[in-house]
Formats: sequence, structure tokens, C-alpha cells
Amino acid sequence: MKRIGILTSGGDCQGLNTAMRGVAKALYEALPDMEIIGFLDGYKGLIQDISRPMSPIDFSGILTVGGTILGTSRQPFKQMKLPVDPGQPDGPTKMEAMIANCRRHRLDALVILGGNGTHKTANALSQAGVPVVTLPKTIDNDLWGTDHCPGYGSAAKYVATTCMEIYHDARVYDTGMLCVIEIMGRHAGWLTAAAAIATSLGQGPDLIYLPERDFDMDKFYADVEAIYRKNGKCIVAVSEGIHDSTGKLIAEYGAENAPVDAFGHKQLGGLAATLANLLKAKMGCKVRGIEFSLMQRCAAHCASATDVQESFLSGKNAVEYAVAGVTDKMVGFERQTDANGKYVCAIKLMDLVDVANTEKKVPDAWINEAGNGLNQQYLDYVMPLIQGAPDIKTENGMPRFANLKKIVAK
Repeated sequence: MKRIGILTSGGDCQGLNTAMRGVAKALYEALPDMEIIGFLDGYKGLIQDISRPMSPIDFSGILTVGGTILGTSRQPFKQMKLPVDPGQPDGPTKMEAMIANCRRHRLDALVILGGNGTHKTANALSQAGVPVVTLPKTIDNDLWGTDHCPGYGSAAKYVATTCMEIYHDARVYDTGMLCVIEIMGRHAGWLTAAAAIATSLGQGPDLIYLPERDFDMDKFYADVEAIYRKNGKCIVAVSEGIHDSTGKLIAEYGAENAPVDAFGHKQLGGLAATLANLLKAKMGCKVRGIEFSLMQRCAAHCASATDVQESFLSGKNAVEYAVAGVTDKMVGFERQTDANGKYVCAIKLMDLVDVANTEKKVPDAWINEAGNGLNQQYLDYVMPLIQGAPDIKTENGMPRFANLKKIVAK
């Protein structure tokens, strides 16, 4: 019997369940004598052997639902060499425990869905002899080598749609107002760039700032004031990770003692409120700060049909490669065009070591000269990714969410 392990790691993402559905469908069709072992809560489940055998029914109906039926967690790569039990420093490390559990389950391959940190650990497992194939999973869209990541198209569509809704809400009242929208993105501004979709349709932010460019507060004030004096309103979209020329995060202005996350990074958030307060003090008009926060990660009701189809395709191909004996590779996307010049998505393989150590950022050439918006090159890139709407199943008028009974294997 073939035994394939699967886990999802890192932040939530619209494409997770879809990709897992592709994994399961390909496996059940290719290998009648096969078992899928699901590790719950990401690498934590692999470390502690929190797992359960999966059946076809577990993957039924999850193609267009948000979240991940397996759950997830954040396990920083630098902590993988720490003991499983801090009280027993001579015990196995987390990495050793994961390798041991893969062998205990007699896995023929391990399929992992995740982002940057996830791929560092996946690469280490592969180097230790565990057959591993990964799928790029991140709404941040910052994994090297792949044209885009499963989940990004849907998240970009959500960001653009919500920006359009804010645009119209801001014009309900005939009063002056400034609005600052904070969108996820620590080092890479892909999500915030999606606000340019709404702007291109005449119903989005007037100004868009990404972390790929240094943020100048004086220039920001001047940009906002010029638009406000002309139109009586101004909407600004900012990535949470924008920083000044010294590298200091703008979110840290007035918040020097901000807490850090599991990775040792300053916990971002509150940037919209910070900029709103600074603008109010500077200009004296009504200012509103809006933080998208987690909402952009699981909004499957606003998914892109293209994203759903490609996420499924990535899962299906990952398993086919894994069964064929491929290891230490990530399944990515390559952008092509057909004879009519229409966008086509093709599958390609990349070495995990390259993916794990490189972050993909928005090309500088796609940002306008003033540094406060995106140009047509970005729009040409993103528009094919947000097309179509999948058939979303509802219950009592509400979106369905998949729920897996987490029965731990004995």
C-alpha cells in the first residue's frame, strides 16, 4: 500500500482546500491501493504525530470553501532544532521528531502546502531523506520561481472588490474625508498592489504605497493634500510593511514597544490608525483608518474561478510527481500564451533550496515613477488571475465552510 502524508502550514489561504482536493482526487484515481495520512495543525502535527487516516469523504465538497480542513500552525524554521520537550534538552529535536514520524508511518511521500518558512523546513526534511513535494500556498504571492501562488488571485479579487465598496461608501455623504486602508504585506506588496485593479476601474484608492519603495512622510502629506484639495476626498491604500529610508516601519511610529510574533518580527497592524491620526493632526479633517487584517485570507465567497482551477491543478500535479518519485521540488506556475494571445497557466518544477531562500517582490518597473501607484504592467499581470466566479455552495443563504472531525490516529 502506498502511503502519502499531507499537511498545510503557515497562514490561511483561499486555495488550500482546493489544492488538497486536487491532491486527493489524483491519488485516488492513480492508486487504488493507497492511504492518505493527514497531519493536523501543520508541522505541529508532524512533530507530535497528531494525525489521522483520510478517506474520500473527507475531501468531498471542499473545492470552493475557505480555510483548511487539516488546520495549520506557525513553526519558525529556526526553532526546528530545539528539543520537542524543552524540559529534556537531550531529547529529540523537532526536526528529528518529524523525520521519525514520517518513517513510523512508512510514508512514500510527504505533500506540504505552505509559504516561505514552510519551504525552508520542507527543504531540510528532503535533505534528511524524506521524499517531499510542495505546493506554493500564500496570498502574499512572494514565493520565488512561480509566476503566482494559489490563493493570490482570489485574495487580490477580494482586496479590489472591498476597495471599490469603500470608494462608493466614501461618496455617500457630501462631506470631505480621508480614508487610509491597511492591507497585508510585510516585505512584498502584492496584496496591496491589487487595490490598483479598483483604481483602474475608476473606483479605487487615489494613492497606493508598497514596501518595495521607501516611504517618505513629507511626500505622503503632499500627495494626500493635493488630492484632497482638488476632490474633497482622498483614499489611500498602504501595505502594512511600508518603511522609511532607515528601514523603520511606519507602523512603529508612536509604537516603539510593539510586541513580536513567533518569528521575532514586530507584530504589524495599526498602521491605518497611525496614519489616520497623523493626517488628522496635520489636516484637521475627518479621517478614517480601515485595516483589512485577516479578512483577505479566507474570503472564498469572493474567489476567482481561475484561482480555484489552478489550485486544483497544482495539487493534482504535485501528487503525480510525488508518486513518480520526484522529491525536493515545488510545483509552480509558468505563464504562457496560446496562439490567440490568451493567458495560459502551465506547471513547472523548482528546487526547494531556491524557493526557500528567495523572496519575490513586486518588480520596481511596475510601480509608477512617483511611487504612489501601479502601472499597466501590473494590471496586465494580475487581471487574468481574478477572472470568473466559481459555483459557491451555500447553506441557509450563507457560504459553506468545511469541517473535518479531528480524530487523532491511535
